[in-house]
Amino acid sequence: MDIRSALKFMLISTLSFACMNSTVKYLSDISAYQIVFFRSITTLLFTMVYLFKNKISIWGNNKRILLLRGLVGVTSMLLFFMSTKYLPIGTAVSLRYLGPIFASIFAIFFLKEKIKSVQWLFFLLAFAGVVILKGFDLELNMLGLALVLCSAIFVGLVYVILSKIGKSEHPVVVVNYFMAVSVLVGGLLSISNWVNPANNLEWCLLLSLGVFGYFGQVFMTKAFQIAASTSQIAPLKYLETIFTLLLGVAIFSEVYTIWSLLGISMIIIGLVLNAKFKERLKTQNE
Repeated sequence: MDIRSALKFMLISTLSFACMNSTVKYLSDISAYQIVFFRSITTLLFTMVYLFKNKISIWGNNKRILLLRGLVGVTSMLLFFMSTKYLPIGTAVSLRYLGPIFASIFAIFFLKEKIKSVQWLFFLLAFAGVVILKGFDLELNMLGLALVLCSAIFVGLVYVILSKIGKSEHPVVVVNYFMAVSVLVGGLLSISNWVNPANNLEWCLLLSLGVFGYFGQVFMTKAFQIAASTSQIAPLKYLETIFTLLLGVAIFSEVYTIWSLLGISMIIIGLVLNAKFKERLKTQNE
C-alpha cells in the first residue's frame, strides 16, 4: 500500500474540512439554517451525479434507518454551526470531536459493546480537557459550549447508527440521504430565517461549503482505502483542529489562552489514544 499517498489524501481532507469550518465562521451573520442548506445542496449534487452515473439506486435497502441517520446527522450539523457563532472555531471543532467518546458510551447500551478500563482513562483525559477549557478560559461562552457538546452527542449517535447500517448500504447512498434530509430541513427552516448574503463573495462562500465538505469526505475515504492499516492515518484526522485553529488566528484574529490550548491538546490526545487502542484490539481479534 502507498502510505505516502494515503498521508497526502488525509492532509488534503483535513485542510478541506478546516477551510469549510473557517468559511462557516466567516458567514456568522448568515442564518445557521441557510448554512446547513447550502452546505448540503452542493454536496447533494455531487452524490446524485455519482449514483446516477454508476446506476446505483438512491433509495437504499432500509429507508427508515437511512432517514434516521439523516435526521440525527443534520441535528448535529445544525448545532455545530450554531455554536461557531459563540466560540472560537478551533475550540468548537475540538469539542465536537468528543463524538467518538459518546459513541462508545452509546454502544454499551445499543450495541452491547464493552469498554476496557484503560479506555475510560482516555475518556477521562478528554473530558478533563473540556473542564479546563471551561474552568480556566473565562471567555468561553456557555451557550456555545452547550450547543457544541449537544452536537458531539448527536455525532456519537450517528456512529452507532452507521454501525447498525454496516455494509448493507452503499456509502454514497448513506451520504446522499444525509444531504437530502439536510437540504429539506435547512431549506424549510430558512424560509422564516432567511438573511440575504451581503455581496457576491458571501454567495460564493456559501456555495463553496458543499465543495469543501465533499472533497474532504472523498479524500478521507481514499486515504482509509489505500492505507495498510487505520492506525497509520486515523490520528491525522485531528489535524483538522490544528488547521482550523491556525486559520482562526490568521483570519479572525482569534486568541487562544494557554489554558485553551492545554484543554484542546488533552481532548485530542485522549481521542488519539483511544483510537489507537481500539485499532490494536481490532488487529488482535482478527
